[in-house]
Amino acid sequence: MAAESAAFTPLALPVLPLDDEVVLPGMVVPLDLSDAEVRAAVEAAQAAARSEPGKPRVLLVPRIDGTHAATGVLGTVEQVGRLADGDPGALIRGRGRVAIGAGTTGPGAALWVEGTRVDETVPDPLPGQVAELVKEYKALATAWLRKRGAWQVVDRVQAIDDVSALADNSGYSPFLSTEQKIGLLETADPVARLKLATQQLRDHLAEQDVAETIAKDVQEGVDKQQREFLLRRQLDAVRKELREINGEAGKDAAEESDDYRARVEAADLPEKVREAALKEVDKLERSSDQSPEGSWIRTWLDTVLEMPWSERTEDAYDIQGAQAVLDAEHAGLADVKERITEYLAVRKRRGDRGFGVVGGRRNEEGARSASVEGGGGRRGGGAVLALVGPPGVGKTSLGESVAHAMGRKFVRVALGGVRDEAEIRGHRRTYVGALPGRIVRAIKEAGSMNPVVLLDEIDKVGSDFRGDPAAALLEVLDPAQNHTFRDHYLEVELDLSDVVFLATANVLEAIPEALLDRMELVRLDGYTEDEKVVIARDHLLPRQLERAGLDGEEVTVEEGALRKLAGEYTREAGVRTLERSIARLLRKVAAQHELGERDLPFTVTDADLRALIGRPHHVPESAQDPAERRTSVPGVATGLAVTGAGGDVLYVEASLADPETGAAGLTLTGQLGDVMKESAQIALSFLRSHGAELELPVGDLKDRGAHIHFPAGAVPKDGPSAGVTMTTALASLLSGRLVRTDVAMTGEVSLTGRVLPIGGVKQKLLAAHRAGVTTVIIPKRNEPDLDDVPAEVLDKLDVHAVSDVRQVLELALAPATNGAARTTPVAA
Repeated sequence: MAAESAAFTPLALPVLPLDDEVVLPGMVVPLDLSDAEVRAAVEAAQAAARSEPGKPRVLLVPRIDGTHAATGVLGTVEQVGRLADGDPGALIRGRGRVAIGAGTTGPGAALWVEGTRVDETVPDPLPGQVAELVKEYKALATAWLRKRGAWQVVDRVQAIDDVSALADNSGYSPFLSTEQKIGLLETADPVARLKLATQQLRDHLAEQDVAETIAKDVQEGVDKQQREFLLRRQLDAVRKELREINGEAGKDAAEESDDYRARVEAADLPEKVREAALKEVDKLERSSDQSPEGSWIRTWLDTVLEMPWSERTEDAYDIQGAQAVLDAEHAGLADVKERITEYLAVRKRRGDRGFGVVGGRRNEEGARSASVEGGGGRRGGGAVLALVGPPGVGKTSLGESVAHAMGRKFVRVALGGVRDEAEIRGHRRTYVGALPGRIVRAIKEAGSMNPVVLLDEIDKVGSDFRGDPAAALLEVLDPAQNHTFRDHYLEVELDLSDVVFLATANVLEAIPEALLDRMELVRLDGYTEDEKVVIARDHLLPRQLERAGLDGEEVTVEEGALRKLAGEYTREAGVRTLERSIARLLRKVAAQHELGERDLPFTVTDADLRALIGRPHHVPESAQDPAERRTSVPGVATGLAVTGAGGDVLYVEASLADPETGAAGLTLTGQLGDVMKESAQIALSFLRSHGAELELPVGDLKDRGAHIHFPAGAVPKDGPSAGVTMTTALASLLSGRLVRTDVAMTGEVSLTGRVLPIGGVKQKLLAAHRAGVTTVIIPKRNEPDLDDVPAEVLDKLDVHAVSDVRQVLELALAPATNGAARTTPVAA
């Protein structure tokens, strides 16, 4: 039953563009000839009509945002004269649809195109279904016209029997958008067009009914407010007369007090909070306008009423979905995501078994059971997780992912630099400008009593004469106490037992021990190079492409280039510097394209990096020229350390003073702590006592001073793990044998030569892998820690677990040939 289109002979017509306006066939519209394009099209049509019989013809084409539609309307210029406002104008009638073709030539300054008439046929007589559609449209149109009071148009609509003309008649409808009218114009099938017009009219009438209902409700509400306003004005007049008669003062706040009382009674508050609020309302009613206490009470009441006492979000404990969210938003960090998944799974199990919070209090079964997570009977179930790791590894974004996975609100509380205890517990109400603490403000901001609150940079909390904020956090993070937390400002019990607290820190040692004892430690030791490449490819590159105004089809970065960026241009535990390098790279490409120096699309390879962003800053020691390596001379060894930014490679240099000019003893430089200074003394004492056994010339150390230096002297260093590195550097210096370039080491050394365990093995091995080291020496007792190291890193490292410093020297020192050191490594 669909209408068929038949093509007529192509027509050459001048284009009359209509900005943000659509004319359908059958419509008659006046157009302003003061517009240059309209005037040019009409004049061109008039010029062409002089050589042809009939009225001047133009092609009416909608133009949206500078783009012409593919279908226009053939229009005839019915009359040229003056509009109602006196401006020159033309009256144009739409005749039929025209499919726009190629451009052509014609008289005048207008644009001429070739167009083909679109024939629209409908079976005659109309099928029953189409006839019903026509009847429905006329009924809807009549209802709409009657609502607008356009009675004179109703008969004209009822008289239209042609399906195409009836559908095009909706072009007069003011409620249709330009896009909707273009849709009607481009629909060639008259039946389909009538269906579309009927649906649009039906939707508009439904919206109109809703709007009328709302307007009626609003009017009723306005009438009620007007009555209330009049009554209150009368009440004010009565009170004024009473004050004049009785001479009483301070009654101006009575109405406001009544309002607060009504708000408190209507609010869904816990019973104790309601009692405290009503007491404050009683004080407000008794206080005078001049009393400062009234202002304090009003501010306090506003804060209490704005708290979401009864608002809670429903936990979405889809563990598989949560794991999928974590995997999608974070690459790597398998052990951390596994721990978070366990955390969510336990909370789900406790909720399923009825061990969680019931109506703000534990049920009996839950009260008798301790927390599965070791939280000391935590009512919400679950420990407080502390995410500790170097900057840029995704600690804060992990907190957002946990909230996303649980379906809870997320609030971040920045604690860096906080030194005032009142920032956590709030100020007393008697102080000017008093505010609740950050915990209360976070819950108020979340609008829920069970959000995920991230305590960011908890290791940066300080303390001074104003108190210790870390001590104030003890109650907040204690599962046994935080269900009755009291803010100094609110002074009512606040139940924090169902709030999920997460904390982040860079330096574990900076967190107070009592605070750390209330949290479960989850370490984020950094990413491997492979993980960085995946993160850069899947997350960083798309984000920076968008920020640079590019897309993936214009600029492609090969995986080899990303790997070189991660390995040689950045050396960090996280990915912030890597993202900045990618941003710099894309900015360079965008600038070159805008300057005409580079064509797009462009593929960035590792060979293009130097020309785009300069030379690499972290070339592995093994890739440098042998003569330029730090270990190319005796007395230099490579160690491994842990800093606040993750693991790092640490070089140790040793030298001996001339016996005639140098003083005996040990000199240490490089801003070392007491523990590291003691490790240097132990290393020197071990070599002096075991020189003959190790075949080292240590006899003249009593006359020659030894100097040990740690480069990067501006950075404080401490800890015992550099003991084996200092021993190896001194042994290399005394023996004249070089330390192997591909070897790095860590471990504490004792006076008897034992290699004792240290911490941070995973971070140190990740740093060795980033630096291009292939052989690592660790203490024997740290061998179980290798289970935490990613398998792809262990596969690329030759790790030796030793228990004696003699094994370290055998592995680390290259053999000497003919009294000269060479760099050929010995067999392990």
